[in-house]
Amino acid sequence: MQFAVTAHDFTDAQAIDRRLAVREQHFVGIKKMIENGTFLSGGGILDDAGKMIGSCAHVQFNSRAEVEHWIANDPYTTAKVWDKVVVVAVKLVPM
Repeated sequence: MQFAVTAHDFTDAQAIDRRLAVREQHFVGIKKMIENGTFLSGGGILDDAGKMIGSCAHVQFNSRAEVEHWIANDPYTTAKVWDKVVVVAVKLVPM
């Protein structure tokens, strides 16, 4: 199943510092997901000033439980970067 994930960061002043501190760890996991075919597309959510305030992703897993497991174990979750995460099932247009 395919899912769209929208994750908004915490809004405290230290949120961006926490994001930057674990960014490379996050990308290591994303690279593994690209290799195994679970990460389809994604990137940062920016505010009007260009500041990163969240993330969005299209992922493919066998179940919502697998998506939730990935989110729960991602460095952006464990380091308190992502605050509000919304997951919805989608059917992406093939490219």
